[in-house]
Amino acid sequence: MTAVREKKEKTVFVCQECGDESPRWSGKCQACGAWNSMVEEKRVPAAAKGARYQGFEKSSPMLLSDVQLQKQPRIRTKSSEFDRTLGGGIVPGSIVLLSGDPGIGKSTLLLQRMAEIAASGRKTIYISGEESVQQTKMRADRLKLKSDNLFIYSEIDLSAILEAVDVHKPEMLVIDSIQTIYNPEFESAPGSVSQVRECALRLMQLAKRNGIPVILVGHVTKEGAIAGPRILEHMVDTLLYLEGDRQYQYRILRTVKNRFGSTNELGVFEVREDGLQDVSNPSELFLSGNREGLCGLSVTCTIEGTRPILAEIQALTSQSGFGIPQRTATGIDQRRLSLLLAVLEKRAGLRIGSFDVFVKVAGGLRLDEPAADLATTLAIASSFRDRPLRTKAVAIGEVGLGGDIRSVSQIERRILEAKRLGFEQVVLPETSKSSIQKNIHIDLIGVKTVRDALEAVMK
Repeated sequence: MTAVREKKEKTVFVCQECGDESPRWSGKCQACGAWNSMVEEKRVPAAAKGARYQGFEKSSPMLLSDVQLQKQPRIRTKSSEFDRTLGGGIVPGSIVLLSGDPGIGKSTLLLQRMAEIAASGRKTIYISGEESVQQTKMRADRLKLKSDNLFIYSEIDLSAILEAVDVHKPEMLVIDSIQTIYNPEFESAPGSVSQVRECALRLMQLAKRNGIPVILVGHVTKEGAIAGPRILEHMVDTLLYLEGDRQYQYRILRTVKNRFGSTNELGVFEVREDGLQDVSNPSELFLSGNREGLCGLSVTCTIEGTRPILAEIQALTSQSGFGIPQRTATGIDQRRLSLLLAVLEKRAGLRIGSFDVFVKVAGGLRLDEPAADLATTLAIASSFRDRPLRTKAVAIGEVGLGGDIRSVSQIERRILEAKRLGFEQVVLPETSKSSIQKNIHIDLIGVKTVRDALEAVMK
């Protein structure tokens, strides 16, 4: 008789930062360059791996014209700001990933929304892998949440979670958080690359097969990226980031990815004793009450998804006491600030190279689009010359390397938002002024260069 040889169990070393695999350990990942990130994990046999992926119904290719759409209404909450970031509500069968810094309010926000959905008659399950049932109940009592259709489950075993879903058949599922859930088929610890990847895949199969919306809470690393493999961001339908400074009482929910709506959408919430509440008019929130006679302040209008928002840009310049001047930016890109300073010195004649420059967007808002360039340069020039700008003026435009002011998109919507909040003048590119077709009763000042803009709005 021939002895049956047992298959030797194979192990691989997986980078916990990027998910790259290596047959042997090394101190540095060859893919992403991270140090001490290689962790030993056992390789799953091919037969078992194939069995786990049997979740979707078998189908054959179809003509696009033969596909019949089944229109399902979105699941709406009582929070218009939350629904806005999702494109109008939660899509049945979708999988959403909500990420943010520790303690920013992710669990509070979701517990509020799930209680509202449960109050509408939909059965929901909130699974917490970080808190006990009693701790979640204490949070709900503090937020004054009550519902007969909201189930709380403290569990980290994926098989137990799937069994609970089969028994209760909920219409909404929340996993808080995906880094705490583990699949017993793997011997690696919860939060490892293989555990996060496999658990997210099983939950995605659950959502698509049963039409249950699944919301995952994701941790972030110290660099601000979502912990776990990068594929997690590609698997989900919608990716949300909850942002905010602990020194402010406001939180910003930003849409980074959305297959069912607009990306770069934004929702604003205020932190209160009863949780995170909607801010209906964010433009008034990000503007200070009194700007009369103050130097280094300007106002611009940015488009966040489908919403125009007015934001205040603050700048401070002072003679540098060190050899290398400081360049500090909060709310705008640091490299963008360096570019605008170079344009001011080269094209507008401001000898600002030996000055420290500090730029900040008020209220904790972050501006990513170039339409805020003109307002940023005006705020810096106002502080440098110690002369205030016109209080009732809004500056909109992109600054080119030649000092020219370039047009931006959706200029009419920005102007209407400025007029609605009581502003009387809008400084904009000359090309944008000539393209406006609506009869807007507000003073439009068209400028071609940065020098023209400084002469137009500086007192």
